[in-house]
Amino acid sequence: MLKILKRKSRPLGKDRTGIKVGIPRFLNVWSTHQFWVGFFQYLGVGKIIFSSETSEEQYRTYGKGRITMDSCYPVKALAGHIGELLHKDINLLFVPMIYSLPSFLKGHVLDTLSCTRVMMSVENIKAGFLRERDEFKERGIAFVSPFVPFGEPELLPKYLYEALKDHIPYLTLEETGKAVKEGFKALESFERRMREKSLEIIRWCAKNQRPALLVLARPYHMDPGIGHEIDAEFQPYGYPVLWYNYLPLEDWLLEWLFGQEIKAGIIKSPFDISDVWTSSYSSNTNEIIWGAKFAARLPWITGVIRLSSYECGMDQPTFTPVQKIVESSGTLFFKFGELDETKPAGSVKIRVETIVYYLDRYSPKIIEEKLAKLDKIPPEITK
Repeated sequence: MLKILKRKSRPLGKDRTGIKVGIPRFLNVWSTHQFWVGFFQYLGVGKIIFSSETSEEQYRTYGKGRITMDSCYPVKALAGHIGELLHKDINLLFVPMIYSLPSFLKGHVLDTLSCTRVMMSVENIKAGFLRERDEFKERGIAFVSPFVPFGEPELLPKYLYEALKDHIPYLTLEETGKAVKEGFKALESFERRMREKSLEIIRWCAKNQRPALLVLARPYHMDPGIGHEIDAEFQPYGYPVLWYNYLPLEDWLLEWLFGQEIKAGIIKSPFDISDVWTSSYSSNTNEIIWGAKFAARLPWITGVIRLSSYECGMDQPTFTPVQKIVESSGTLFFKFGELDETKPAGSVKIRVETIVYYLDRYSPKIIEEKLAKLDKIPPEITK
């Protein structure tokens, strides 16, 4: 009788509403979060809970004493995110080890790898929660950290299936593959909407001959606890702020900005960065370099803000090349480096006011000079 009842409970055997997935809002999750939302929603889990934004309070309350290595603050902050989620109503803690990233530059660069320290941060921080006792087991939470090669999407179903098959009832490799496709659809849809918003800003700048700023940073610098909301400090002064990872990619726009160099044989396509950066393995680095090239050519980007965290070994080799690319066009370049958990509010405010002074003074000339180097403005820019 029990066996019959058990079989009868399975027709919907894929009822997974009791599964509550916690995902830390950290590092490369900032650029892939919509993939995970689409992926888990397709699988029918009951709830997806992201940790809150990084903060000193979060780190002090949940992360202190659980750091097993010396590293940059964005990596160490993961301890606070995991600790916070352990106090949420979840039964599956999902912390992906992202080896490579999806990138619009794929096929034009050598690879789209993640920072190795970022990828391995998961295991290093996890060790801090196992040092004295297994805090995950104590709370009845399964810790799942699959290897995730976004740069090789054909491998994703296998790795995600192997990681989740013991935690999601009746999961199959085929279903995982379909969930991966839904995840990419969700991510692509989100990025398309963000790029459309960026194009709206550029069109507004072109119509009104107003300057904009471009932020070159890691995606996780959007986290207020990591990037300290430095980008938002400029908006009260009337300067729209764009982020490099959501710049518009319309063919007509890229042809206008890069067409002359392609015809001259300097680059092979608008996405080619080999003229300024040959070691194109790191995804974020590649896109930062490309963003610098875009900023140097678009007339209405008159200033670039570079953000970087303390001890970021991946960023350090790029500081000089990025500055040279930007300044070679007359575009203003400003850097906020060595960011850590402490927000120096006073000094940030002073620097922002100084930067605004230079933007106000030099932007009209920069726009004029950059326009003079390009062909006639395409009609699509003033739609």
